[in-house]
Amino acid sequence: MWWLYALLSAFFAALVAVFAKIGIKGVDSDLATAIRIAVIIVIAWGIVIAKGATSQIPTLTKQNWLFLILSGCATGLSWLFYFRALSLGEVSKVAPIDKLSVALAIVISVIFLHEKLTWQEGVGALFIIGGTFLLIFK
Repeated sequence: MWWLYALLSAFFAALVAVFAKIGIKGVDSDLATAIRIAVIIVIAWGIVIAKGATSQIPTLTKQNWLFLILSGCATGLSWLFYFRALSLGEVSKVAPIDKLSVALAIVISVIFLHEKLTWQEGVGALFIIGGTFLLIFK
């Protein structure tokens, strides 16, 4: 079932790029990112409240808080740079380069999370990296 959520994530991420490119026309990319974040906050908290998941807040550990905050910072910076790139470049070039994050996540997960790397994952990551460089330097 996880793969279905991953496919839905990819589909909506593709829509993000297209909608963002249209939405940022003539708008400061940082302002556009802030508006996007505000919408996400409303949706995410609406879902959490509807599910009754707010009761878990007191159970969060210091480690949970630290890494969720760091993840939020990384997300915010990623979106700021992504929207800036979209404001300057074409979606067909920016979006694939942004997906270099897949290969980077694989490498980082092996180093810091000690996840096992299969040869297929390694080759896939190399193809992603190679494809990214083809897009950048074509």
